[in-house]
Amino acid sequence: MAAAPSTLRERKKAATREALQSAALRLAVRDGLDALTVEAIAEAVDVSPRTFFNYFGSKEEALLPSDEARHVELQQAITARPADEPPLEALHAVIRALAVRISDRREETTLRMQLVRENPSLLPRHLANFATFERVLVEAIAARTGLDPARDLYPTLAATAAVGALRSASQLWRNAVEGEQGTASVPDLGELVDDAFRELAAGLPALSSQRSASPRQPNPQITIPLPSETSA
Repeated sequence: MAAAPSTLRERKKAATREALQSAALRLAVRDGLDALTVEAIAEAVDVSPRTFFNYFGSKEEALLPSDEARHVELQQAITARPADEPPLEALHAVIRALAVRISDRREETTLRMQLVRENPSLLPRHLANFATFERVLVEAIAARTGLDPARDLYPTLAATAAVGALRSASQLWRNAVEGEQGTASVPDLGELVDDAFRELAAGLPALSSQRSASPRQPNPQITIPLPSETSA
């Protein structure tokens, strides 16, 4: 979805930001959130605390960052979808690409969710990040359709449904990851997202007793093209 940083300076800044996030997560899991300090995070990356504050306002922000640049990239990815593509399909394609990136960082994602569960003080920031994500989608769909979300239901309804699809798929995926006995037992997050959007597109049809009692069956692969990493 996102284009790689184009200059050496931008690449170094991106690498430092990633290193600080990784160190914060690793240390928080090892030592506990209360014991985590900005100084320890900075020392682990061999930078000064002042440098840390160039990237994050607090240790909590390093653990659960709200990245405005990625929000812009997300909006651009939706805008870059074909003009005649239905909004829900555009959301599906972009969110599926995001799901692939999440699954590529399986360990980081599960550790971060573990921290949120074990530290209720992080929950407001976690929920705020989801709310910001949803707002970005609302604005992108409003721009795509020309509808005013203050007067029309559609942009907010579509964005809320899309976020719900990602959250529902991610929860099933995390449950499988945390309870896995081997990699074969973990479903593909992208395919779970496909399933969720397929259910939305079908209008959430009523479940038959046979379906609700039977194990999940794989669905045929969708043909919606995914945005490339350089499309935003």
